[in-house]
Amino acid sequence: MKPKNKDYLEKSARFASSDETRRLLKRRTFAGGTFFNIRLLLSVFISVHLWFQIPVSSAQTLTGIDVLEAQGFAPLAGKRVGLITNQTGIDRNGRSTIDLLAHAPGVKLVALFSPEHGIRGTLDERVSSTTDASTGLPVYSLYGETERPTDAMLAGIDTIVFDVQDAGVRFYTYITTMGYAMEAAAAHHIAFYVLDRPDPLGGDRIEGPMLDRDRTSFVGYFPMPVRMAMTLGEMAQMFNAENKIGCDLHIIRMQNWSRRMWSSDTGLPWVNPSPNLRSLTAEILYPGLEILQAGGVSVGRGTNHPFEVFGAPWIDGGELAAYLNGRKIPGVRFEPEKFTPDSGLFKGKLCEGARVILTNSDALESMLMGMEITSALGKLYPGKIEAGKMIELLGNASTIKLLEAGEDPVAILATWDKDIEVFQKIREQYLLYR
Repeated sequence: MKPKNKDYLEKSARFASSDETRRLLKRRTFAGGTFFNIRLLLSVFISVHLWFQIPVSSAQTLTGIDVLEAQGFAPLAGKRVGLITNQTGIDRNGRSTIDLLAHAPGVKLVALFSPEHGIRGTLDERVSSTTDASTGLPVYSLYGETERPTDAMLAGIDTIVFDVQDAGVRFYTYITTMGYAMEAAAAHHIAFYVLDRPDPLGGDRIEGPMLDRDRTSFVGYFPMPVRMAMTLGEMAQMFNAENKIGCDLHIIRMQNWSRRMWSSDTGLPWVNPSPNLRSLTAEILYPGLEILQAGGVSVGRGTNHPFEVFGAPWIDGGELAAYLNGRKIPGVRFEPEKFTPDSGLFKGKLCEGARVILTNSDALESMLMGMEITSALGKLYPGKIEAGKMIELLGNASTIKLLEAGEDPVAILATWDKDIEVFQKIREQYLLYR
């Protein structure tokens, strides 16, 4: 993780060595004699002491719903609101956005919409529409019979509010749900508000191949790298402009968030964004491990440690871990692991593979790790890993060809550089935070 003391130690050192500090320390007050202004010296001492003790970044991040609360919900006054949310839609005190909007003065909450995994985030299957027990409002599923809001669902709504915590990865479907909802809002002349939330993986590292333009889908809404380093509010602006959606878009921006922050730096409560993402460690490893499942490898679904272990019945765990450790992948090491999933791929079958030990999240490039694992499986167990099927999430045909040809993972990463550079220039226009 990031060293939490570095910034304020540097600032303290600058303060202590500044001309202004030396001038203050030398100042004397004359009143019948020369003596130090004790009160001034004490003030300086306390200031320096506190600067060392309290991190500059200690202020808790305020998400969009926190800022909206502070505004007295004024932007939504007089609106008939449809809310797209789930269990991640909470304020800094753990109160749900559903309850807050249901009781907000001047706001009429008329319908709820749920993304994949349902309104409570517990389902790992298609989701049916239902009724919310606490408010009595209809809950329309956007991961059931339809993935887009229908005309009937939008009847009587003049504003859509989107408050969902993303995972910072292109193939996580909450991004597409937002894009589809924006398109529906534009078609029905409905205002669209994004209550912004942090990219939990930080906002400054871009990784992975670009999605081919002919491979847009529910797991790939827009041509982006796998890890795009953008908040949902920033992506909403990009989608609206680049896809020419024409949505009446409003972003309720966060406060006290910067691009170098991991989720753990924000002071916000952790909420599982989906049933199998249960920790920040799993979320950091997720981009590089999730791509393996389509190729025929369990990524720990149906175990106590999803996205921290991976394996298959045809793997020798000791052999694989030794090979991967020999590759010296920055930020991780591997230990042999045996597990039997109780659901998902290889349910009820003994799998061997590896546990991924995260040693340095700043050093890790999760997509390099994913390429290294895929390459290792191809070399050690020829014909077992089905790299071609990984196109669904990788979304880049040339990367698949290189994997199938046995190209070195580091060389594969270099082929992404030009596309990432082009994306960065597009992305830069829509960033809201520095």
